[in-house]
Amino acid sequence: MRRSLTISWLFLVVPLALADDKSQPRQYENHLTPIADPKPLLADHPEFVEPVRESSRFEAPILIDDPKADLSVRGWRFSYNARGIIEIPNRFRAEHTAIIVVHPWGIDDGQGWRTPEPAGVAFAGYTQKNQLPLDQMKKVLNPFLQSLRGKVGVIGYSLPGTEDPIRKKMYRSVHGQPTAAERAEGAKELTAKLNSFSYKAQPVPQTLSVAQDRPALDYFRQFPGLDATEKFNGAGFWELPIPVAKPLEVDPADVIFYDGEGYAAIRDFLKKQGIRHILLTGFHADMCVCSTAAGYKNLRQDFDVFLVGDVTQATFPACESPRQATTAAVCFASLDLFITQVSWVKHDGQK
Repeated sequence: MRRSLTISWLFLVVPLALADDKSQPRQYENHLTPIADPKPLLADHPEFVEPVRESSRFEAPILIDDPKADLSVRGWRFSYNARGIIEIPNRFRAEHTAIIVVHPWGIDDGQGWRTPEPAGVAFAGYTQKNQLPLDQMKKVLNPFLQSLRGKVGVIGYSLPGTEDPIRKKMYRSVHGQPTAAERAEGAKELTAKLNSFSYKAQPVPQTLSVAQDRPALDYFRQFPGLDATEKFNGAGFWELPIPVAKPLEVDPADVIFYDGEGYAAIRDFLKKQGIRHILLTGFHADMCVCSTAAGYKNLRQDFDVFLVGDVTQATFPACESPRQATTAAVCFASLDLFITQVSWVKHDGQK
């Protein structure tokens, strides 16, 4: 019979009585209790994410326990040193929590922005691959957002670039919120702008000049596996205003964060809203979700970040499905932050 494991050190954690009370750290008892017969993690949507199966699993005491908490968020992380997955229950105050969706690009979704032909690359790759994240948004991510809208403090989306005249009319940002009339005008301008662009560029090269002694070097130099420049996408493609993907029902109160305005703008806005906890989702878990302005490498410096593993997706070159790639990316992230899943995020009163 396995015995409980208590790590010999104690973690110093900011007290949770008040967000601005940092005067007296508390001691966290890192007591690890083995979980008997653990069920697979991230198993609710196996068509998008391969379930995580790890027999060495522990439960630790509650870590985050906000006063007047009304949102239960169980999380897990992996520790090589503890030799397994550690699950921890948490209780958030929903109004101090934000949901952020990283890079839900509206491409090949009927809004007008589409993959250039015959060889362009954007988002998950090209038109066929782009349907999979759009499908996940429709079936899993949008219902998740709708279930917590009006309960959490902020719902936000990050997009490339900076706030341009069209998106300024369409979406709320850290700079302000458009009127209903402005949003309607912006939507019309977006449609006209995106549909006026020519989505035609160069085809895959038919001939390459390669050296006799090391042809592979020249081959990949001239024909790399990913080239999203104007050669294949066309001049001006990346200057177009990228909208939020159509399957996501954006509320007028939702906020757009722009990569080009930097992390500080995101951080400062969230702190002004009283946000301390982040439920992070988005595309793609091995790239944008970790490394862009609203990625977890930035957010974890200032907030409690929980990656919602079944509403994210990784890039999946050479694969028909993102399932295994997504699981690998999420498990790697679990070394540095908590992972949760849609069914583990429950507001008081939800069934």
